[in-house]
Amino acid sequence: MEISIHEIDRQAKYKLLIGCIIPRPIAWVTTVGSDGVVNAAPFSYFNVASIEPMMVSIAVMRKPGSQMKDTARNIQQTKEFVVNMVDVHNVDVMNQTSADYPSAVSEVESLGLEQVPAALVKAPRLAASRIHFECKLHQIVELGSPVTSDLILGEVVHVHVADELYHAGRIDPKAFAPVSRLAGHTYAELGELFDRPRPVYSPESEQK
Repeated sequence: MEISIHEIDRQAKYKLLIGCIIPRPIAWVTTVGSDGVVNAAPFSYFNVASIEPMMVSIAVMRKPGSQMKDTARNIQQTKEFVVNMVDVHNVDVMNQTSADYPSAVSEVESLGLEQVPAALVKAPRLAASRIHFECKLHQIVELGSPVTSDLILGEVVHVHVADELYHAGRIDPKAFAPVSRLAGHTYAELGELFDRPRPVYSPESEQK
């Protein structure tokens, strides 16, 4: 199958990307608007961007008419946010926050989500999550013409990890039990775990 991206429409491109690039981690982002409304929304276009400085990236699609979503707008205004990680224990309530709430309505308040103060940013953490990344905005890159997406680069300034998930300097993936995003309405848990040690190159290992 050969697919020319110039010959398929936006919906076909969307289905191709979210069907091929799986599984995707989920950033459950909390922000505070200029009006004080606490916003919570999930995004699966999310990943590590840098180790030093410690940074994450989140792509937030714009609404029709190139209108920023609440999360992107809040981050642009306040320069900060919290990424609450998603696992098997909070996936259902996380999904509830993906509804199209009006900007003046807080998903956190409407769903009765418990808030926990962050250490260095104003945006709250969600008690339903057991790992939190407090972030300061590094840069927003506008993608498309007209703009269709805001690529947010955030510097991690503080991390919270539940004690039961952290052992000998490592996160226990089975205890964490993360949930990832697939296509459509489908999510996935961790399957079988296996190791593949990274090989060390040596000229003698080359096939002649």
